[in-house]
Amino acid sequence: MNKINLKQRTFEIIEKAKDQDKASAFFDYLIISFILLNVIAVTVSSYQNISPNIKIFLEIFEIISIAIFTIEYLLRLWTAQILFKEKKHPYLSYIFSFMAIIDLLAILPFYIPFIIPFNLLYLRMIRMLRLLRVFKLNRYNNSMHFIYKVLKKEKDILITTLFISTILLLLASSIMYYVENGAQPDKFPNILASMWWAVATLTTVGYGDVYPVTIIGKLLSGFIAILGIGLVALPTGIISSGFIAELNNNKKKVIEKCPHCGWKIDKIK
Repeated sequence: MNKINLKQRTFEIIEKAKDQDKASAFFDYLIISFILLNVIAVTVSSYQNISPNIKIFLEIFEIISIAIFTIEYLLRLWTAQILFKEKKHPYLSYIFSFMAIIDLLAILPFYIPFIIPFNLLYLRMIRMLRLLRVFKLNRYNNSMHFIYKVLKKEKDILITTLFISTILLLLASSIMYYVENGAQPDKFPNILASMWWAVATLTTVGYGDVYPVTIIGKLLSGFIAILGIGLVALPTGIISSGFIAELNNNKKKVIEKCPHCGWKIDKIK
């Protein structure tokens, strides 16, 4: 097998399995299994009182996982010319693609401490990035792509809603600061600190750690809370309608095969 055929076959194996490609299917199941097991391992490792034997097992499993994910990343980089054959710089196109960044972040937390020394607190935070490995499942499932399509279609309306929410947040924080600062200077010391109250109220969470005590503050708080109910419902309704529209579009599309050449044809009913 020459170099070109080897690269092509490697590309076929590491990409999502096609019909009757057992080697590619095995690779897919291997990667999916390791992704799911890594999520479990990260969760278990957060416990402080686990036994030393389990800690050793988790460390060994982490090294094996890193080895597999590193080899996968290098193979995908090696075969980038096939995936991005129409691009002028296929390797750079792969490196800066969304899935390649996820692949890199999946292994980077293991290598960073060997390059740059960190204290224990930052090291734990970096290791939590291992949970990003779950996004590698996007290669084998269209859910994330589906969500991206919906958000992309509804982005203009969502941005408008976010803009209105930001203005209302600033107004609510400013008004409540001037109303409550005299009565509670420790709770509402400035507008930025008052934003915590505004966020909790507008999202109708209401933690109860900060709340108005003056009559005017209470009236304003009730009014802002009512506004928050409608405001939070807006993006939810927009995204829900986008999901329904996208699902209906997918149902209308039927994949058929040409009886002469066998090519797949997308037919819209």
